[in-house]
Amino acid sequence: MPYLYQDSKPRSPMLPRAARTTHSSGKTYEELKQECLRRGVLFEDPDFPACNSSLFFSEKPPVPFIWRRPGDIVKDPKFIIGGATRTDICQGDLGDCWLLAAIASLTLNEKTLARVVPLDQNFGPDYAGIFHFQFWQHNEWLDVVIDDQLPTFKGRLVFLHSAEHNEFWSALLEKAYAKLNGSYEALKGGSTIEAMEDFTGGVGEMYEVKKAPDNFYEILEKALKRCSMVGCSIDTSSAAETESKTPFGLIKGHAYSVTGINEVSYRGRQVQLIRIRNPWGQVEWNGPWSDNSLEWRSVSPSEQRRLSQATLDDGEFWMKFEDFKLHFDKVEICNLTPDALEDHTANKWEVTIHQGSWVRGSTAGGCRNFLETFWTNPQIKLHLTEKDDGQDDCTFIAALMQKDRRKLKKLGAEMLTIGYSIYESPGRDGHLGKDFFRYHTSKARSKTYINLREVSNRFKLPPGDYILVPTTFEPHQEADFCLRIFSEKKAITEDLDENVAIDLPEPLNPTPCPQETEEEKQFRALFEQISGNDMEISAEELEYVLNAVLKKTRNIKFKNLSLISCRNIISLMDTSGNGKLEFSEFKVFWEKLKKWINIFLQFDFDKSGSMSSYELRSALKAAGYQLNNYLLQLIVLRYSDEQFQIEFDDFLNCLIRLENASRVFQALSVKNNEFINLNIGE
Repeated sequence: MPYLYQDSKPRSPMLPRAARTTHSSGKTYEELKQECLRRGVLFEDPDFPACNSSLFFSEKPPVPFIWRRPGDIVKDPKFIIGGATRTDICQGDLGDCWLLAAIASLTLNEKTLARVVPLDQNFGPDYAGIFHFQFWQHNEWLDVVIDDQLPTFKGRLVFLHSAEHNEFWSALLEKAYAKLNGSYEALKGGSTIEAMEDFTGGVGEMYEVKKAPDNFYEILEKALKRCSMVGCSIDTSSAAETESKTPFGLIKGHAYSVTGINEVSYRGRQVQLIRIRNPWGQVEWNGPWSDNSLEWRSVSPSEQRRLSQATLDDGEFWMKFEDFKLHFDKVEICNLTPDALEDHTANKWEVTIHQGSWVRGSTAGGCRNFLETFWTNPQIKLHLTEKDDGQDDCTFIAALMQKDRRKLKKLGAEMLTIGYSIYESPGRDGHLGKDFFRYHTSKARSKTYINLREVSNRFKLPPGDYILVPTTFEPHQEADFCLRIFSEKKAITEDLDENVAIDLPEPLNPTPCPQETEEEKQFRALFEQISGNDMEISAEELEYVLNAVLKKTRNIKFKNLSLISCRNIISLMDTSGNGKLEFSEFKVFWEKLKKWINIFLQFDFDKSGSMSSYELRSALKAAGYQLNNYLLQLIVLRYSDEQFQIEFDDFLNCLIRLENASRVFQALSVKNNEFINLNIGE
């Protein structure tokens, strides 16, 4: 069960130096490399073997690929030639232009690049056929080790390659990313922002260019100065338009990188320009300000040098910002975390991270359209205390990411439709119930529910306390998630998960009255009838009477109570230790049973005779048990059926086990306190 529980306490972003080893052997890159050098062999990765399963999971290769090492492809292979640059990225036969656009943006930031692509690797004397790369995944950095066998056809690389045929860092990076996601095929189709986040640990924002704010140029300028990674694309109206070429040389449905933004002096006025790169390494814009356009003749050579303008068919080109807004439809910005930025970079973000899960039957409540279950979703409290400089509000980005869906593609998993709502806090602690959401509207929410890996939006809210509720659109959909809050000033977050608490009434010790009521006489007669001559009820006798009575009880669905359950009841109620129930003990249990039946009926809202598992939190609280998400999810998995319903016998078993466990816990606590007091006394 992959979605049982994720601790959602806030965490700070992990630093890259803490990258976790992922190889199945448990050995680090350096240990594996030294082992190969000692044995005089080239590394072969058993975790991602050179075979078809590493290429595709739903089809066979269209042609017979041959896996070759760089030394078998060219005579003098190099890891990097003259530094890693955006011209080193040329797309092959895999539909992963989104990844390539992100790699091109990665090369613009040396510090970020050096984290993802450790630069102390080469094909020199200590070459052992092994390389490694680091990627961010859900608040931790992973060190991914690969061998250097690459798929080829007729002696040439099939997928990503460099313009320099003997340079291999980009092809090896693509292979490591394919391994991270399970196969090369898993990389087909995606959003540039997804790879950008995996290279940086940053958070993405998406803009529709035609609806962008008036200061969109300034937003992009500030993003590039912050070393943010920026991508852009043109929408398609049908699948047939994918990668079709417009009259201006632009490719629809294709991922481009934004590599620069600047103003140029042109005929006495300032013109806003933006620089774009096609990861194909060719096919460029042919309109105004393209490589060979007439506009550049009116720009001084010094200005051209300042803008690194060159008339090369390298896939990179300048265009007027107004033309950019006219021809492109989407822009994706990946804002970097503080540890991804240079120390001197201004305007760093504060970051808080939560991990969590949507689990069927307990915390997968769906969106606000499903009020009966919406309140059961995880809830995170957000404290906004510091205003932005010179402003009355607090700016933050809330980014909700569903985890590992690309890796689970081969098992049939698709991206779920996700989003979130933000409510003003009522000022009390604990998980908010159904009535709060019934009578309160949200203060903010994600712009849309969408089936992307991550949904993120920027907000400005007054200082105060807020409740953020992350959800899938439909209820009962399972996934692990990661929620990140990026704020310009420090924001404090905490999970509204319940603390485990027990609030049970003191056990009743009925004292005999001088004269029994008629009801008590009938109850004693029942006891005598069940218990027989010894006037005590055994587990077998209790099993018989409870099954007989509860199967006749109106308005509840009841299957059967087992002998083991009845022994647990006796263990709970037996104060004398003889393994049976005397009259007074049986009477106390009977009162408990009537109370539990009433609680069950109270939370059977549709009067079906069974209770929704989503109501179990409230029902257990009414019985005296306050549980956190982890315990609640375990109990739901144990006691609910496939329709997320709990019948009374399961509810009764659950309460008996909880009460037995609480008694043991209380007894241990008393003994520990006595031990502590004894030591203090000594």
